[in-house]
Order: sequence, then structure tokens, then C-alpha cells
Amino acid sequence: MNVKLIKTETDYQNALSRLEVIFDAKSGTPESDEADILGLLIDEYEKKHYPITSPDPIEAIKIRMEEMQLKQTDLIEAIGGKSRVSEVLSRKRKLTVGMIRSLTTKLNLSASLLIGEY
Repeated sequence: MNVKLIKTETDYQNALSRLEVIFDAKSGTPESDEADILGLLIDEYEKKHYPITSPDPIEAIKIRMEEMQLKQTDLIEAIGGKSRVSEVLSRKRKLTVGMIRSLTTKLNLSASLLIGEY
């Protein structure tokens, strides 16, 4: 087992290639231990160099609407009126506290996700 820290993009690509080879190693073998260690190293490198940011509130609403197969009209009760839903989703109107409360319940999204800037 020749595991080393991932410091460069080349190291990262090499680690991914090696992990692909040993990914299905039998548990308890040196290759399995190497795969576990490589997985941790790759994860840390990706967190630092390829961070995944949360979507902005409007994007989060749109994603959840798609997941739940909802239309804009399905948000009228939570947001208040067809034109208001359209204005919010097109970023022409900010979400109010009342809208955020309703949307957290209707769409099962966290309030902290919906209070972000956009």
C-alpha cells in the first residue's frame, strides 16, 4: 500500500484511478484498507478544491417543485396569489417571513435555506 497525501490535481487523478481499481476489494484485505484511506483523502481534497454550495432560496424552491412535480399554481396558498408566485420565482419580489414559514411546511425545506440572499 503506497498511499500519500493528495496535494495536486495529478495526485487527485491518480488517487481516483487507483480507487477505481481497488473499490470492490474484499473487506479486511490491504486493498480494502487502502480504498478506505483513499476515499477519505479524496473526500478532503474535493471539499477543499470542489466545494458544493447550497442553492439560493429561489433555486431551492424550484428544485423542490420539480422533485414534487408541483406547478407555480400549487404555491399560491403558500405565497399568496398567482402573480406574486411568479414575481417571487422570477426574483422580482423578496420572500417574506410568512412566505418562508408556509414554504418550509409545504415544500419541507429548512427555513435557514430560504432566508439566504439571492
